[in-house]
Amino acid sequence: SVNMAHLCIVGSHAINGVAAIHSNIIKETTFKDFHDLWPEKFQNKTNGITPRRWLLQCNAPLSRLIVDSIGDEWVTNLDDLSKLEKFVDDETFIDNFISAKLENKRRLARLLRKDYGIEVNPASMFDIHVKRIHEYKRQLLNCLYIVTLYNRIKENPRGDFTPRTVLIGGKAAPGYHTAKMIIKLICSVADVVNTDPDICGRLKVIFLENYRVSLAEKVIPACDLSQH
Repeated sequence: SVNMAHLCIVGSHAINGVAAIHSNIIKETTFKDFHDLWPEKFQNKTNGITPRRWLLQCNAPLSRLIVDSIGDEWVTNLDDLSKLEKFVDDETFIDNFISAKLENKRRLARLLRKDYGIEVNPASMFDIHVKRIHEYKRQLLNCLYIVTLYNRIKENPRGDFTPRTVLIGGKAAPGYHTAKMIIKLICSVADVVNTDPDICGRLKVIFLENYRVSLAEKVIPACDLSQH
């Protein structure tokens, strides 16, 4: 039989784990024989993000605020962001920070209106859960919480609830039936919540189709609450 992992190692110029502990495991146990044969192939690449994409490129309002406050050296020296600590109690900076977040939320609201035909309130809490769809990644648990919020509003229509827009996005492996059923459940719950006049816009639910980097660049800067 053909072992695909072994075939990949033979055909690749570099092999890595996604953290030092994983990279060491594949060197010392999982693929020790291959590491002994080609030690130069084995590397480590720790998962992370690049601030140039996720701050400078896709979050222009916040980037402008940072540049106006501390200059632009942080673009190539991220340690410079520590200079923002002196603004922690600066009311003008805080107001501008909130304005930058609202600008990002309005941009996302326009996209949701265009692509999904759903109006969301940019002043609501954007509660976002975006990652691969999997049982252990808690999308099902989050969906049950949405149902709980919905029931609380139904039971107490005059209650004081913080308006919330829940966005869930991600992809399921082609053969992963349970993950696909979780997506189906989220969409079914969204259909009920978004069409119930008793909710009065206090709760909206949207499943983000075809979640990808270009969409993430608009979703993540608008996030108030990250379900990671």
